[in-house]
Amino acid sequence: MKEENILVVRRSLFDLLGAFQGLCFDVDRYLPAFLARENNFFTPRGPAEQNPALKQIIPYVLLVHGDSIFHYVRGKKAGEQRLVAKGSIGIGGHMNDGDEGLFALDREAYNVAVQREVAEEVFIETKFTNHVVALLNDDSNEVGKVHLGVVHIFHLDAPAARKRESVITESGFLTVAELRARRDALETWSQLCVDGFDRLLGAAR
Repeated sequence: MKEENILVVRRSLFDLLGAFQGLCFDVDRYLPAFLARENNFFTPRGPAEQNPALKQIIPYVLLVHGDSIFHYVRGKKAGEQRLVAKGSIGIGGHMNDGDEGLFALDREAYNVAVQREVAEEVFIETKFTNHVVALLNDDSNEVGKVHLGVVHIFHLDAPAARKRESVITESGFLTVAELRARRDALETWSQLCVDGFDRLLGAAR
């Protein structure tokens, strides 16, 4: 089987722009640089997962209706085995070399690729708007050291989303209060998003 090639930027670029821990709301400082043709490239996923000199760009999409967020648990067939059985509120995945137009400098081309990634994982059966609200970095664990999240909020007109992929289990909408009550069972990125949800929501308005 041909190995997946995924989009990465060099950790040195992230450090040059200003490395941070947790959520960063200064999207325009980072995303245009990360999506510039001269600053990113595709590389085999296997070695990249073990190489902290690279940061894999990962769209992390929250499906939101009112004060409820789509939540699911990653099953045993998940591509990232280090996150199996963890709860998550982030939909999305690696940008791979099948994502045409990814290197376009405008935000719209990137959003098209993101929506394609989301559509592979869930059915969204209502109208929605897409907002890029933050960047997310967590160097406190082995998964986080090699990934960099782009946090999107999809504002759904109705709580109408359901799983498409078999790796998603126990899916449904939970309130922010319910998510905070089960915070310890969430993957780290979801914990950070739940903790900062009020600011994320404010950035999407």
